[in-house]
Amino acid sequence: MGSTIGEILIREKILTQEQLKSAQDFQKKRDVSLGSAIISQGFLSAEEMAQGLSRQLGYPYIDLDQFEVYPDVISLIQPETAKRDLIMPIHRIRSFLTLAMVDPTDLDIVEDIRFRTGLSIQPVIASEIGIMNAIRKYYGGSSALRPKKSAEKIALADDSKVMIVEEVKEGEAEEGESAIIEDEAPIITLVNNILVEAIKKGVSDVHFEPYERSFRVRYRIDGILYENMNLPMKFKDHVTSRIKIMANMNIAEKRLPQDGRIKMRVRLDKNVRKEVDMRVSALPTIFGEKIVARILDRDMLKIDLTQLGFEPETLEVFRRAISRPWGIVLVTGPTGSGKTNTLYSAISTLNAMERNIMTAEDPVEFYMPGINQVNIREEIHLNFAVALRAFLRQDPDVMLVGEIRDLETVDMAIKAALTGHLVFSTVHTNDSASTVHRLMNMEVEPFLIADSVILIVAQRLVRRLCKKCAVPQKMPGQALLDIGFTPEEAESTNVLEARGCDACNNTGYKGRTALFEALEITAPIRELILVRGQAKEIKRKSIEQGMISLRRSGLIKIRAGVTSIEEVLRETVKD
Repeated sequence: MGSTIGEILIREKILTQEQLKSAQDFQKKRDVSLGSAIISQGFLSAEEMAQGLSRQLGYPYIDLDQFEVYPDVISLIQPETAKRDLIMPIHRIRSFLTLAMVDPTDLDIVEDIRFRTGLSIQPVIASEIGIMNAIRKYYGGSSALRPKKSAEKIALADDSKVMIVEEVKEGEAEEGESAIIEDEAPIITLVNNILVEAIKKGVSDVHFEPYERSFRVRYRIDGILYENMNLPMKFKDHVTSRIKIMANMNIAEKRLPQDGRIKMRVRLDKNVRKEVDMRVSALPTIFGEKIVARILDRDMLKIDLTQLGFEPETLEVFRRAISRPWGIVLVTGPTGSGKTNTLYSAISTLNAMERNIMTAEDPVEFYMPGINQVNIREEIHLNFAVALRAFLRQDPDVMLVGEIRDLETVDMAIKAALTGHLVFSTVHTNDSASTVHRLMNMEVEPFLIADSVILIVAQRLVRRLCKKCAVPQKMPGQALLDIGFTPEEAESTNVLEARGCDACNNTGYKGRTALFEALEITAPIRELILVRGQAKEIKRKSIEQGMISLRRSGLIKIRAGVTSIEEVLRETVKD
C-alpha cells in the first residue's frame, strides 16, 4: 500500500523523492501509514493527497461532509473494522456498496469487505481526515447509529417543471417511481448533492467542466471560483445528461449551445423549504459539454438601496435621479458586477399602485410582484427594441430595458425618455464617463444624449472582509499615497487584511459589497457632451463637482474596514 501511494504521488508531481524518503523514515519510526506520515510532515494536506490519487487512479474523489448515510448502510460494517481499515460505507444500491477509502488499490480490504457484506464493492476516494470525521460522526458517540433518516426525493412536476428536493422516509417513493429512482440513484444523488450544497453555501454559479482525463466541478463564491470536486471522465455523460434533463434541454443535441432553466424546491430542514431558480447553459468543448448553472436565489437579492454599498452622497444622487418623472438612468459595469441587483432595487423602490412599471429582460431573473416583466426571445424577433416599442402603447410610467446593445434600442429608449417616461437600462463600459462615448459610437447625436440621460452609475463588486478573522496590516505610508489616499488619510488609516478562519472557509472574505460612482448629467457635463468632450474631461469635471469615483468608493470602504486593498486594486484604477 505504502509504496503504491508514494509512486502515485511522485507521478502526479505533488511529492518529491526526497519528501517520500523522509515520510518513509517517519513511517518506520512512528509505526503509522505512509499517507499519515506524508500529512503529518506537512508535505501535503489530506485533501491534496486524496485528489492526487483520484486523478491518477481514476476513482472519484468525494467530500464526505456532503453525504448523509442511512443507518442500514452504516450497520453493514462494524465500527472496529471501519476504524482499523479507515473506510466508510456511504451508499448501497441493490448488490453494490459504495465504499470510501483512503487507498482504493488495497485489494485486501476490498475483498475483506466483500466477504463480510456479500456485496460488490465500488471504491471511491476520500481524505483520511474526512473518513475519520465520518467515523466519529456515525460510530463514535451515543447517537452514532442514529444519523438523520433522510433521503433526497427528486421528481419533475409536469405542471410547473419544478424539481422537488425534500426529505422523505425510506420507502415513501410513489408507486411506479421506485425502479427509476433505484436505477438512477447514484447520479441523481451526486448531481443533487452538488446543487444543494451550492445553494446552502451561497454559490452564484456551478461549473461542470470536462477535460481530457477528469470532470471538474467548481463553485463561484463571492465572485471567485473554487474547485469543489474532480470526478473521473466516465461521470461526464451521465452527469451532463442528468442536468440537461432537469433543465428541459435536448439531451441528444451535443454540437450546439443550449440554454435551460431549473426550478428547485429544497427542504433545508424540517420546517424550512427554499425555492431557487437556476439558469443553465450548455456549451460544446473539445472534451464534451461544459455546463454552467447560475443560481438565482431570491434570498441573496438585496432590493433595499441602503444595503447595496452606496456612500451617503452617492445614494442621495441616485435617489434624486430615480425620483425624476422622465429621463434615462444607465447602470454600467462588466458581467457579474451587480447591475441587475441595482436596477431591481430602483424599480422596487418605485413600485407603487399608481405606477405602471414594465421590464424587458434577457431573461427575467426574478419575479417582482406588481411589475410587468417580459422575456426577450430573439428567435421570434422579440428583442429589446420591439419590446420598448410595445411598452409605449401600454401606458407606461417606468420602463426597464435589460441592455442597450444597438442603435435601434437606444433610439427607442431616448424617444421614451423625451416623451415623459423614466427608463432604466445597462451598458457594458469601464466607467461612467466612457458610457457617453459608447453611446456616441452607436451614432447617437450628442444633443440627444445630453437631453435624455440624467444619470450614469458605474459599479463593481468587491469581497467583504470576514469580521471574525480580519487582522491589521502594516502598510508603508507611501504605498497608501500611491493607491490614492491623501497624506492626512494615509496617517490615520488602519488597513485590515484577510487571514482566513472556519467561518469564511479560510478565504478571509465573506459576502460582497459594491463600489459605486454616479455621474449626474449637470449643466457643465451637458456642455462637455455637446462639444464631444473626452471621457477624462467629463470624469474630471464630475469629480470637481463632488462625484465619488470607483477608486474613491473603494478607499472609503478600506478605511471603514469593509474590504481589503487587494480587492479594491483588483476592481478599480487610480483616478
